[in-house]
This record gives sequence, structure tokens and C-alpha cells, in this order.
Amino acid sequence: MDEREAALRQAHGHAVRWLASLSDRPVPARAPVDEIVGALGSELPDAPSRPAEVVDLLATACEPGLTAFPSGRFYGFVVGGTEPAALAADWLVSAWDQNCVMRAVSPAYTAVEEIAATWLLDLLGLPPDSAVGFTTGATMANFTCLAAGRDALLRGAGHDIAHDGLAGGPPVRVVAGRDRHMAIDLALRYLGLGRPELVRADDQGRIDPDALRDTLTHRAPGPTIVILQAGDIHSGAFDPFDAAIRAAREAGAWVHVDGAFGLWAAASPAHAHLTDGCAGADSWATDAHKTLNVPYDCGLAVVRDPSALRSAMGLQGDYLIQHEHGDPVDKVPELSRRGRAFPVWAALRSLGRSGVADLVDRLCRHARTFATGIAAIDGATVLNEVAFTQVCAEFGDDERTDRVLARLLDEGTAWISGSTWHGRRVMRISVSNWSTTDEDVARTLDAIRRASRGSGGTRDGEGPARA
Repeated sequence: MDEREAALRQAHGHAVRWLASLSDRPVPARAPVDEIVGALGSELPDAPSRPAEVVDLLATACEPGLTAFPSGRFYGFVVGGTEPAALAADWLVSAWDQNCVMRAVSPAYTAVEEIAATWLLDLLGLPPDSAVGFTTGATMANFTCLAAGRDALLRGAGHDIAHDGLAGGPPVRVVAGRDRHMAIDLALRYLGLGRPELVRADDQGRIDPDALRDTLTHRAPGPTIVILQAGDIHSGAFDPFDAAIRAAREAGAWVHVDGAFGLWAAASPAHAHLTDGCAGADSWATDAHKTLNVPYDCGLAVVRDPSALRSAMGLQGDYLIQHEHGDPVDKVPELSRRGRAFPVWAALRSLGRSGVADLVDRLCRHARTFATGIAAIDGATVLNEVAFTQVCAEFGDDERTDRVLARLLDEGTAWISGSTWHGRRVMRISVSNWSTTDEDVARTLDAIRRASRGSGGTRDGEGPARA
């Protein structure tokens, strides 16, 4: 056995044992950073080491400091697991080691990306001729789409941003709902556009279309981007796309939809109504490593007009082998990039149309079960309308809510994050993992009940969930 095979076998063994431990291990990491540093050793060795020994040291030293993100009982942030076919395909991505830039150099990758893009547009109900770029995540997907919109608007105003930059061009106005995700602000900052003008939203975070229209009409027309969202990070609510896009069109705006996890509702016949009208936008951003459950990292930038995306992201180089039909690099910011479409293709091919719909429906069903179970806990209140995969609850007051969260993490059955929503501390549950089972939800609810009783609760009562 050569050294490469020995290292791969070592890695495979550790990976299989890690995955097998997920059903029983505590979800939070058990060791702090300094303990992991001590186990690894901080001094760079003078002499080489055998690859298999290096892999064994890495896996053994790091294991206590790993959070069980792939566990069916991890509900923090909006983090999916890894669907089996996608995980195996991602191993191949590293083994194949393709730099997925040019059609001529990696025809296998280009073929897979084009097929996966076609399937994605179909599943998400988006215009079939749209361009799809595979980015690092939703932040860069938003950046990519907004760059396409910014540049198209400025070209329409007679300003060549590719040649002249932003200086000397007309200002680009950006309007978004009050409860947009913070990644939107970050992408706009990268693009030199600054903070958006904020529009009133309802208590679930849905933008008010009338307020949007008023905001758009109180200033003279000019290059404008309107940003909507499919899936509020706290409530899971979806903007009223038909009315909001109609208001944006009246102002001649480019419409972008941030759908990091919520855009996948369109793949489910039972939940597709949440995205009604969404296909009328100009661009859309989502994550494949959230609801679809492919490995990190994989964002998806979708732009209705492929030429707008190519103009914003494309590049020329004397040493590149560019193809008349375009290349994968024309749709993303990165030049060097791994084959993100391979795991996406594998997940879609493995699940099929009905499997993706079942995945979305199952995540939503678990969220409703959480809402019902938490609402029955004495002193607990579910604060959102549970229409998709997010649940927000409080436990009487901010201090008690934080105590419940702390006790829950200390116990380790599940990982649930806190947040502040409308000025109140909340427990925020995001059901995003394909492997979450009814038993996982029941075990987590039991843990929440125990944490609540130990934080000032007296008994379990009855109360309706807002579902």
C-alpha cells in the first residue's frame, strides 16, 4: 500500500466513525481551542511525517473540538447536513482536483454544471434561460447578482463601470426591507453601494409593498435596486413578491431576491405558494449547503439575463483557453475554484424531483412539531407564524430565555442558538438537516422542557402554536 492510499484509508476510517457517532454524541464541541492546539502541537516539525500519521493526528486531536453540525439535532443558524450522495461526490471533487474554470480544460465539470443548473432552474421555478453561477455561499451569491444588477443599471444610464469604475457615474440607489439579512449589507459594502434604504415590514419581516412604492416614488428616477427576501432569518416569512415586484417595476428597478434557504420552497408543491411571483425578479441568490444539504461550500447566483452576469463577472486573459459558448468562470467572482456543481448534481440525481419536495416538506413538518411542543411549555411563547423551517420562541423574559439556552447547550442533546428579534431575546430553531428524524425532534423537545424547568418554569401547560 503506497502512502497516498494509506492516508486515504486512514481518513475514510475516521470519517465513517465520526458519522456513526452523530446519533449519540453531544452536539456541542467538548474541547476549547487551546486544548486542540496543545494536542496538535504548535511547532512546525523539521522533518517530514508519514501522511497516514498526519491524518490520524489531525482527526484524533480535532475530534473533541468538533461541533456535530451534521447531526439531526443541530438547529443553529441555518446549517444543513450533507446528503450521502453529495458527501461521496465531494470526496471525488478533492480526488479529481479539477480547477473548474474553463470548458476546454474541464469538460466533465462543465457538463455537470450545465445539467445541474438546468435542474435547479426547473425545481425553483425560475426562468429557464437564466445563468447560474456556483459561488462560495449566499453572501457571494448575493454579491454576484447585485454586481450584475449594478453594472446593468449603470450601463443603461450611459456609464461604463468596467472602464471608469463607480467614480463619475450616477448613484445607484438600493432599497430593501427593514428585516433583510445582514449579508445583504455586506455584499453592498463590497460593491461600493453602502447601506440600503430601509422600508417598513410587518411583524414577521415581510416588506410592505405600499411603503416600498412610496419610498421608490419620493425621489427622482435613477438606477435603483430593490432587494426582497424568500425566508426571513427569524420567522421564515416570505415577502409578497407579486405586489412588491410590481411596485419595483413601476420605478424601473432591478429586483433581486435573497433566498438563501427559502427559495427551495418552490421545489415543494405544498409550499411553492410561498414563492408566488418570485420568478418575476431579475436575480436570485440561494445556498445549496442549506436546504439542499450539500457540503460546504456552495452558493448559487441566478441571473435572468446571462449577458448581464457575464459582463459583470467575465474576464479575458491571453493565457486562458476561452470558449465561444462561455465558461464556468464567466459567472462567478473566483478564478481558482473547486467543482461545486459535482455534489449539487449528485444530491439532485439522488433525491429526484419528489425527493427534494419530500425534504422540504419534512423540514417544515419538523418545524411545526417544534412550535406545537414549545407552545405547550409553561411560560413559553412561539412568536412567529411557522410557515417554513424557522421557529422563534421566548420563555417569559430575556433572562429566562438566555438561561434556557445556556442549560440546553450545557446538556448537549441539541445545539440551538439564541438571537434578538424585535428587541426580545429568543430561542431560534432552524430545521435544515436532511437527517433530522421524528425521534431527534422528540429528544430535543424533551431537552428544552428540562432546560425550561431548571430555569424558572413550574409545569408544562397548554397553548396553541402560531402555525
